[in-house]
Amino acid sequence: MNFLSLFVLIPVLMMLGLWVSRSIAQIRIVMAAGASALLALAVSLVFLYRGARAGGDTSDMLFADSRVWYEPLNIHYAVGIDGISALMLLLSAIIVFTGVFASWRMKEQTKEFFLWYCLLSTGVFGFFISLDLFTMFLFYEVALIPMYLLIGVWGSGRKEYSAMKLTLMLMGGSAFILMGILGIYFGSGAVTMNFTEIAKLGIPPEMQRVFFPLTFIGFGVLGALFPFHTWSPDGHASAPTAVSMLHAGVLMKLGGYGCFRIAICLMPEAAAEQAWLFLLLTATGVIYGAFSACVQKDLKYINAYSSVSHCSLVLFAILMMTRTASTGAVLQMLSHGLMTALFFALIGMIYGRTHTRDIREMSGLMKTMPFLSVCYVMAGLANLGLPGLSGFVAEMTIFVGSFEVNDPFHRTLTIIATASIVITAVYILRLIGKILYGETAGHGATVQLTDATWDERFAVIFLIVAIAGLGLAPWGISNMISNSVGAVITLN
Repeated sequence: MNFLSLFVLIPVLMMLGLWVSRSIAQIRIVMAAGASALLALAVSLVFLYRGARAGGDTSDMLFADSRVWYEPLNIHYAVGIDGISALMLLLSAIIVFTGVFASWRMKEQTKEFFLWYCLLSTGVFGFFISLDLFTMFLFYEVALIPMYLLIGVWGSGRKEYSAMKLTLMLMGGSAFILMGILGIYFGSGAVTMNFTEIAKLGIPPEMQRVFFPLTFIGFGVLGALFPFHTWSPDGHASAPTAVSMLHAGVLMKLGGYGCFRIAICLMPEAAAEQAWLFLLLTATGVIYGAFSACVQKDLKYINAYSSVSHCSLVLFAILMMTRTASTGAVLQMLSHGLMTALFFALIGMIYGRTHTRDIREMSGLMKTMPFLSVCYVMAGLANLGLPGLSGFVAEMTIFVGSFEVNDPFHRTLTIIATASIVITAVYILRLIGKILYGETAGHGATVQLTDATWDERFAVIFLIVAIAGLGLAPWGISNMISNSVGAVITLN
């Protein structure tokens, strides 16, 4: 068995372990052990990948393996990674690991919650290691389906409405993806659904013009492509803490990864012709998401609309089709995944103590929960792009790469997109000033609120270290991304 399959096998073993667990303590042991194994495997994989490249391995995909799954349609269980997918696996492992500790004290139907959580993780990891289009789509569906129950059963607020809206819109996007995948397979005349082989064959331009928009919109729905983003804020707001972390931190990255890996890289001619339309939509999403965050009163909705803005920036950079901008897009996926997971973890911890997410009912939290408040400030500074943190590295790489496209249309849109930096600073700094400083206020005796517990501190500090590490020492990761991007994208 190829060792990449361990990323799928470990969550399955975790589900089996949960099935036989008979106490909260046993459930916690299973989840902590499994999440730690996934994190260790992901870290090891990054070092193995870098070692293989340094040793002169120039294969498109490393550690590749393929087994026939359904011969009539040439469907294979094909796995392999490049620098981009290796880092996406690392991001996923970090979010799964910290999400376990953020949910350490969950009491309601704990076993069932973590069973669905592990199934969602299985789909995410399987998606990033897959080379076969249909297998990738299968894991994509496995990642989406658990969201309905995780939000509808364990969520809050209008959870049934949010779960149904999310499921229906993402299933609609899946229909577009399936049509695009079948069009790519039959249009290319390939004898395999392995996208690395299809890329070598090429797809006729007339077929690309039909199936590029289907594929880009299909994946773009999950990547918060405007105006198909409306499921995202409701889904974020209603999801429990660990699910919000995994949802915004990893699941939305499946959309950006699919847009780049399938739509852009397999159909570059159509992408170059039709990019202008999607650039208009993504630039609108960047600004719309930032402005919408400014007027929200719910902490989760603020972060949800901020995610719409940042994920739209990922798609915006991908559509520029330059090496620098595409490198920035992947850096942004990593940065946003870490930042938004930290935000949602902190929001869940604050809500668990104040029992409100309404910023009008909170003030002076720095006095009653200083650790969580300081961490919230750090998350906010990363979100607005403070140098030394991950947000700055990612956004500057995107804007520099986007400005490389030397024509008035692209440069005008780039300048418009950069305005999101100022808007983000407005709502982040105003939010921090409102809820953290001033006199204590809230529902009753706010002064009696407690600060973070050991498990919460561990999860939060882990994410902050990752954010600072990416911001202070990005060169190793950016080189991995740039080399992988340069191997597959049509450069301008």
